[in-house]
Amino acid sequence: MSFSHTKSIWMNGKLLPFAEAKIHVLTHSLHYGTAVFEGIRVYETDNGPAVFRLTDHIQRLHNSAKILDMPMPYSVSELVEACKLVVRDNDLKSGYMRPIAFYGFGSMGLATTECKTDIAIAVWPWGAYLGEDALTKGIRMKVSSWARHVPNVMPPASKTTGNYVNSTLAKMEALRAGYDEAIMLNTNGLVSECSGENIFAGLGDELVVPPGSASSLSGITENSIMALSADLGFKTRVGELARSDLYIADEVLVCGTAAEVCAVNSIDDRSLPCPGPRTQAIGEAYNDLVHGRNERYEKWNEYVYE
Repeated sequence: MSFSHTKSIWMNGKLLPFAEAKIHVLTHSLHYGTAVFEGIRVYETDNGPAVFRLTDHIQRLHNSAKILDMPMPYSVSELVEACKLVVRDNDLKSGYMRPIAFYGFGSMGLATTECKTDIAIAVWPWGAYLGEDALTKGIRMKVSSWARHVPNVMPPASKTTGNYVNSTLAKMEALRAGYDEAIMLNTNGLVSECSGENIFAGLGDELVVPPGSASSLSGITENSIMALSADLGFKTRVGELARSDLYIADEVLVCGTAAEVCAVNSIDDRSLPCPGPRTQAIGEAYNDLVHGRNERYEKWNEYVYE
C-alpha cells in the first residue's frame, strides 16, 4: 500500500519536519528488534477527527515496554496529548497513526542498560489494509507453514517489532502463493491469529476467538467487537480453535486496527459463507462506532479538537 508523506512527525517532545525525523544507522533497536509500537486509526466524525481508543492503545504501548523492561520517558497522558498534537499539526481528517518507542544510538551490544529510549509518533492518510471491499467480498486466507512463536520464546503480549519478523514471513508466503492473508498456528497446532489480525470463527451460535495463551496478541479491535457483538445479540467466547474448526465454520471474520472488520471467503481453498450475517452486522456496527455514531461507546472516540 502506498505511503503518503505528511508535514511533521513528533519525536522526543518536538514536532520535526517529516524529512528530518531521522535515526542513526547504529540505532540499537534497528539491529536487535527491541522496539515497541502501536497502530491506531483516526476517523472523520461530525465533531472532527477522533482517534479510536487512543488511551487504550497508548496504555498497551506502555505495557509492551514494561514487558521488555524498557524505560518510558513519557507518561500515558503525555503521549495521548502528543498524538493529538501531531494529528492537528498535519491537519489529518482520517488515517493511520504509528507511535514507536525504541532504543536509540549510544550503545551497541545486546544489553540495553546504557541505552536511552526514543519515541516518535507519525500519522498519514491510509485506507483499508486488506481492501475497501474486504467486508463484503471477503479475503482468501492460507494457513501458514510458519508457526507463531510461543510466550516463553518471544512475548506475544508485547507489540514488539522483533515479533513481526514471524508475521512478515507468514504474510509474504501467503501473498506469493496468491492469497490475501495468512493464518498462524501455535506450536501445538492450534489457531493463534493472523499475521496482523485476530480471527473469529462462527461455530453454531457462538463466535470463538483464540485466547492469549494461544500466542496471540490481545486485540483492541477484538475487544471492541466482543462488546458490539453482545449489543447485537451474538454470543462470543474465548476458546481454543483447531485448524479444522476453520474449515467447517459457519463464517469467519478477521479484525484489527489496520484491517478493521473483514469477512473471509475461503481458507486453504475451502469456501466459506461470505459475508456471514454476523460478520456483516458487526462490520456495519463497527463502522458506525468509529465514526462517532454510537453514543454508548462515545468514550472510545477521543477527539483531537476538544
